[in-house]
Amino acid sequence: MSNSFGNLFRFTIFGQSHAPAIGVTVEGLPAGSPVDLAALQAFLDRRAPGKSPLTTARKEADVPELLSGLGPDGRTCGSPLTFLIRNGDQRSRDYEPLRYVPRPGHADFPAMLRFGESRDYAGGGQFSGRLTAPLCIAGGIALQQLAAAGIRVEARILSIGGERDPERFAETIFTAAGEGDSVGGVIECTILGCPPGIGEPMFGGLENRIAQAVFGIPAVKGIEFGAGFRAAEMTGSAHNDPFIPGPEGRILTEGNNHGGILGGMSTGMPIVFRAAVKPTPSIALEQRSVDIRTGEAVPLQITGRHDPCIVPRAVPCMEAAAAAALYDALLERRCS
Repeated sequence: MSNSFGNLFRFTIFGQSHAPAIGVTVEGLPAGSPVDLAALQAFLDRRAPGKSPLTTARKEADVPELLSGLGPDGRTCGSPLTFLIRNGDQRSRDYEPLRYVPRPGHADFPAMLRFGESRDYAGGGQFSGRLTAPLCIAGGIALQQLAAAGIRVEARILSIGGERDPERFAETIFTAAGEGDSVGGVIECTILGCPPGIGEPMFGGLENRIAQAVFGIPAVKGIEFGAGFRAAEMTGSAHNDPFIPGPEGRILTEGNNHGGILGGMSTGMPIVFRAAVKPTPSIALEQRSVDIRTGEAVPLQITGRHDPCIVPRAVPCMEAAAAAALYDALLERRCS
């Protein structure tokens, strides 16, 4: 069940990039929970393609069709929520030359080995970033429930192609695209207002759960919390965050090298993590590959419409993944 995530707040994503539709079924929302469909659409619009010259030219409205789960008052009725997004701008013919020639950096090769001739290779099939649209539906709903509890999830771009000046992000992307290439970047996500004690030790820790959800975004290659890998270069005295008294009897920490999580559980400080997003693997430059039918080396020229940088569209996906993981853990705490 690798297309499903969560324990109490559980959702299952279905569809492929060039299938007639993609979608998600969400379970576990308490009956009577409000869902603002207009706010959900606004959130999805941040991820949708074709909205900017920096993104793919593929145009998809990404308007979810509600099939079940909401009553006429806009509140959940206890039935699973199911949403459908119709795919309307596919060009599957662009992928026919790639049927037996795997694209470097894509899942094509292991998918060939795992699923053989049965795989859907058009647009990357089930491995496509297109599947982050239903992720944003589930995560967008979780964001609304967290907001009602006073918890905010916000992500931002830290760097693109090594460039850290936001004023030069667009230039960096356009330069790579003009050379037939692509760039990646780093996204930082911060969760504010999370009460302490949310999460579990060992394998149920908040870091574990957030990381699992974040790695559901196809382009993510790394994640770190708090000081992250810098912690390996610090002394214990420098890395430890001293506890200090806070307002209204709260206990805070002087710093936040721990990223708001200790022992898999929230401390009440902001939860902070950063994720590395790889460059888009579909590039216009000629690459080398192998025809799996003959085992011979062949040149590969990818055509079609692709993002020169997926980072801007991945920002809401990061918020959605983090929100889904945290809301699931919050529901578990309420039920324990």
